[in-house]
Amino acid sequence: MVGAASESVTPTTVAGGQYISKPRVTYALIGLNVALFLLQYLGGINEVAGDWGMWPVGIAVGGEWWRLLTGAFLHGSLLHIAFNMYVLFALGPTLERVLGHGRYLMLYVLASLGGGVASYAFSDMRTVSVGASGAIFGLMGALIIAGRRLRYDIKQVVILLGINVVIGFLAPGVDWRAHLGGLVTGAAVAAVFVYAPRVHRNLWQTLGVLGILGVLIVATTWRTAQIMEFVAPFGVTLNA
Repeated sequence: MVGAASESVTPTTVAGGQYISKPRVTYALIGLNVALFLLQYLGGINEVAGDWGMWPVGIAVGGEWWRLLTGAFLHGSLLHIAFNMYVLFALGPTLERVLGHGRYLMLYVLASLGGGVASYAFSDMRTVSVGASGAIFGLMGALIIAGRRLRYDIKQVVILLGINVVIGFLAPGVDWRAHLGGLVTGAAVAAVFVYAPRVHRNLWQTLGVLGILGVLIVATTWRTAQIMEFVAPFGVTLNA
């Protein structure tokens, strides 16, 4: 009886996810980003970015809320996607093994959304922003949080993060707001996952994620009201 009971227990990671052998979600995300870039190239990189990228006026005035997330799966150049996918390939598998498939995917999507919301909230309303950098920064933030929890050596990740933060502030045309938004969101989600009490862990994690979503919704609502107040005197509309 004892043997049968022990065999029925599935070992889990520090976040409560199942142990994995292959980082399938990381590979799927890389494949998705590459496939979408190829479609973007065929349709015109700038044209597709204009239709699906993070554009504050399109979101607030046009009601195109999907732009908060879809922009994170588009890129502005071959070098842009190559760098992001390299970092995803380098860091993603470790984090996916720590969190498990489902929580890792949730973190990636939420970090992407957090980057989009930060860009929406604090960028010039005329700006169109694309790129997975918000998600990538989210992974770096998450690795630092999870690494501290597991007592990993995180010096290389901290150095990589520091270099990219400096580049984000100094290089022209880089949406550092999305970077910071993704970083903070990814770190917050990781903290919710790896520090949640073992008792009722799923409940605490769900409440934590909902709290993070609540903050993103508040920021989005605030920025939308701000933009609408600004454009109201001009009668701006995106209707065809």
